[in-house]
Amino acid sequence: MDTSFITINTHSSIRLETKQGTVIYVDPYGFTTEPHDADLILVTHTHFDHFSPEDIVRVRRPHTAFAMPATGKGDFAKAGFTSANAAFLAPYERVTLQGVEVEAVPAYNANKRFHPKGNGWLGYVVCIDGVRVYIAGDTDDLPENREIACDIALVPAGGTYTMDAREAAAFVNALKPSVAIPEHYGTVAGSADDGRTFAGLVDPGIEVVLKL
Repeated sequence: MDTSFITINTHSSIRLETKQGTVIYVDPYGFTTEPHDADLILVTHTHFDHFSPEDIVRVRRPHTAFAMPATGKGDFAKAGFTSANAAFLAPYERVTLQGVEVEAVPAYNANKRFHPKGNGWLGYVVCIDGVRVYIAGDTDDLPENREIACDIALVPAGGTYTMDAREAAAFVNALKPSVAIPEHYGTVAGSADDGRTFAGLVDPGIEVVLKL
């Protein structure tokens, strides 16, 4: 399956582009340039490496729409952004923004303290030209997320704050997407080897694409 419409800037900073040229960023972070090409920005939660106002400014343009957890509305306003073009979502809510179908899904730690379930933080499923892309956010392997229908899954694999490579592979093997892409390793958490470890543990029927 073609994944050329997906790029990872660094860490969990993901860019997707539809065939019609709609540009979507998830958790823009670590930019040294100012592309100002975002039609839609999805924020998974408010940790600094996921909700980075300075990086949002580097990629946004006047018509950019936003989605982020409902619990982050105050942080969004405090950063100086207006809510007129923003959707504040709880898990399982759906919205269409800039012509893109967006579904919010849970993202939390089951046995760690960094991302409590009560915070209502999110992953997202977006439909890009008929392809369902799941961006997991900072999460562990959650039973409810094993039911997510997706063609491509981007999952954290760096450990410490999220699943490690072994846990992420087990999650993907249960999820059974056509393609799995590990992220959230090699900088803020994990090492450069995590992607290769993940790839070696994923079932042969699932294509693994390394973009970090």
